[in-house]
Amino acid sequence: MKNNVRNIIALFVLTTFFFGCEPKENGVSMTNQEGTLRAELFLDKEGKPFYRLFHKDSMVLDTSYVGLVLKDVDLSKGLTLEKKEPVQQISESYTMFHGKQKDIGYDANQYVITFSSGSNWLLECQFDLSDTGFAFRYRVLGEQDNPIQVVGESSSYGFPQNTISWMQPMSKAKTGWSDTNPSYEENYQMGIPVNEPSPLGEGYVYPALFKTGESWLLVSETNLHENYCGTRLIYDEDKNGLAVSFPQQEEVFPGGELLPNGELPFTTPWRIITVGDLKQITESTLGTDLAAPAIDMDTTPVKGGLATWSWVLLKDDKIDYETSHQFIDYAASMNWPYTLIDVNWDQKIGYERMQELVDYASSKNVKVILWYNSSGDWNSTEYTPKSKLLNSKDRREEFARLKKMGVGGLKIDFFGGDGQSMIAYYHGILKDAADFGLLINFHGATLPRGWHRTYPNLMTMESIKGEEFITFDQANADLQPTHSALLPFTRNVYDPMDFTPMVLDSIPNIDRRTTTTFELALPILFTSGIQHIAEIPQGMAKMPEAIVEMLSQVPVQWDETKFVQGYPGKEVIMARRKGTEWYVVGINGEGTPKTWSIDLSFTENNSGILFYDDGTKIPASNKIDRSHSQIEVEPYGGFVIKI
Repeated sequence: MKNNVRNIIALFVLTTFFFGCEPKENGVSMTNQEGTLRAELFLDKEGKPFYRLFHKDSMVLDTSYVGLVLKDVDLSKGLTLEKKEPVQQISESYTMFHGKQKDIGYDANQYVITFSSGSNWLLECQFDLSDTGFAFRYRVLGEQDNPIQVVGESSSYGFPQNTISWMQPMSKAKTGWSDTNPSYEENYQMGIPVNEPSPLGEGYVYPALFKTGESWLLVSETNLHENYCGTRLIYDEDKNGLAVSFPQQEEVFPGGELLPNGELPFTTPWRIITVGDLKQITESTLGTDLAAPAIDMDTTPVKGGLATWSWVLLKDDKIDYETSHQFIDYAASMNWPYTLIDVNWDQKIGYERMQELVDYASSKNVKVILWYNSSGDWNSTEYTPKSKLLNSKDRREEFARLKKMGVGGLKIDFFGGDGQSMIAYYHGILKDAADFGLLINFHGATLPRGWHRTYPNLMTMESIKGEEFITFDQANADLQPTHSALLPFTRNVYDPMDFTPMVLDSIPNIDRRTTTTFELALPILFTSGIQHIAEIPQGMAKMPEAIVEMLSQVPVQWDETKFVQGYPGKEVIMARRKGTEWYVVGINGEGTPKTWSIDLSFTENNSGILFYDDGTKIPASNKIDRSHSQIEVEPYGGFVIKI
């Protein structure tokens, strides 16, 4: 990976600090370099720091608090200003191995303001304001190496009245199938007030989308390190806003810590907000901009691509030697570099015969990914291999065995929440796997929060109600069109998402609501380092040669992404470029036909091919050029253009 470049230039600004809540010109004023975002920071009469955020002079966040509560001291109130640093201009560039943009630049103004509590502890607040992003994090300062435990944050987001939101509820821990919740697999609540209680009583997960006036905001966190816990949002009446809250008591590795802990100086993850129009929201890279740079590892094995996967449509009974052999051939015929072999392979196939499959796949230029159960006793799942990854010694022995076999990576399932010890478990797996050149896909898992920048071997994470849920229940299939049309604005903006998309033919015992061309668009619309395809060989064999050829060339590492048009849950049109080739895709999340006018003038070539619905289960195709302006789509339909 390209080395991280960071140039810091000090610029002095004159600001004053006002101990009260009144005129913004008397607070600490912070702006981005473009002048489109401005934050005003104050202390209230109780010494509680808070900010207000403005986008193009319109207030998008009202009174929003900052601060930490420690086990030994409260750094959220009774504070006084200790120091403010000169604003720094930050310029950084980095390269990603997969996702919507390969080469990324990040430029921001950074403001560092330190508060005193009257004790030996100091709270340093770092604020970054970039082109379309506002972010902050905390550093706790004091006597070097002193132990610290964070018991809460006062961080909150005070949205103006009439703000509407799109948020996914957090599930209750130790509920659901085999007690495997939380796994970030709930249906989004769409267009709701920010103060609407979660239907499950545990708040909402990141990323959460908001519309206030003409501005959109996407709230999340990034750079979640192994000494902190994952957080979520819950409405706080006292703060009159959505507050950052900590995990439930059950969300821990057995015997491990729930709350953040470490030694001084101690730094928290970033709280991030992308602000702008929907183009700026969907094209944002803020989640990786502020993630930790890549660890030192051999990135030679890190190659993205599409994968075959038998389980999603054929389920447990078809995890056997013969089916796995067939799906290796399927991957090779499609020019896809991976095949995934799922649960209980160690019992149904065994290590010895798995070696035969791995060797056969290698002869076809295909890598095998194997499923593992992450859990020990924190849920009641029985799928195997199980309990082989619980500590570094055991998993390094298993990883060494897999590397010797020639296995490409692991899909690891059924994690137990967001407590600090469980977050440390994710980090431990990723670090150990990197030493053995193994790629990782986490399922039944938390949100990635920028980890795919820090760990290039992290290819994707589920953290979504994906294709498997559509195969389980007709109600999920009925919701798929709107659900899919929301994800490019929420879950998939910052992080890879293993939705496991695309059924072109049929789903057993399910009436699929989407058209085939809608499905065809999903592996391009959604981003994932390894894109596991749900369609099986028999379904693919029914498709025209032009579709098979197009699917054999779909990238997962894009050079550029452009949002064309859309609205959360209703429709989305996105364009992605690899080299000189553009893929333009659209899906209709609503049950009425639409005619879209699309400007293709941004493409470099003059002609291409359009795949569209024509009232049958097989997409039609014809030539298209940049002057083409109208595309008709069916209810729950879509299109794909390759130029």
